[in-house]
Amino acid sequence: MAKPVIEFDNVTKSYGNRIVLKDFNLTAERGEIIAIIGRSGCGKTTLLKLVNGLLLPDAGDVYVRGLRVSEYNIIELRRNIGYVIQSIGLFPHLTVGKNIAYVPSLSGMWSRNAAKIEIERLLDMVGLEPDFATRYPSELSGGQCQRIGLARALAAKPDIMLMDEPYGAVDEITRRILQDELLRLISELNLTVLFVTHDIKEAIKLGSRILVMDDGHVIQVGTADEIIQLPASNFVRELLEIHRV
Repeated sequence: MAKPVIEFDNVTKSYGNRIVLKDFNLTAERGEIIAIIGRSGCGKTTLLKLVNGLLLPDAGDVYVRGLRVSEYNIIELRRNIGYVIQSIGLFPHLTVGKNIAYVPSLSGMWSRNAAKIEIERLLDMVGLEPDFATRYPSELSGGQCQRIGLARALAAKPDIMLMDEPYGAVDEITRRILQDELLRLISELNLTVLFVTHDIKEAIKLGSRILVMDDGHVIQVGTADEIIQLPASNFVRELLEIHRV
């Protein structure tokens, strides 16, 4: 039986005296998107950082592709995991093309000729024209910047994507378009995705399964239908009622 792509095994993580995760367990399979939702400070972003080794657990283990994160060369691990955040973090002094090519070119993955081909391929993948390669981030809309951030994350051809409220700063119409693009890419590339959001409707639309967290604990994990029809606690019910689901 194939091992999960990502696995948390009784993970505990604290910041000083504050326990952020306590005996936390979760698995994510190939091609699955786990939508993670909960109050601010409940441990959502910490989960993502434990997967790519930005943080290490105080107790328990995090496995990626069957190996403990601590067993990896951390640079190699991160090169094969895409990371997309709300603030995007594009380099303002670099063109879109150079932003996308930054890590592959730095690591020697792409030659100059290969970079041009790959940049155009990635721009097409996220629904943008080749001429965007010569533009600068200041010339782009919020939605276009998010697409570039996704293209950059896909540049190293990762099989895992970590996404921390990537669409929180864009308008509702743009958000829906970006959600549809993401679902298409996940299907096309067979990605495993951990997607943090504050929006239960976004979680329901995107998630193969939804993880509801509170105070560092798993409150409920299930499909959208399971969460809606059989909420496991008053917290989950309130979450659904607030967003009128």
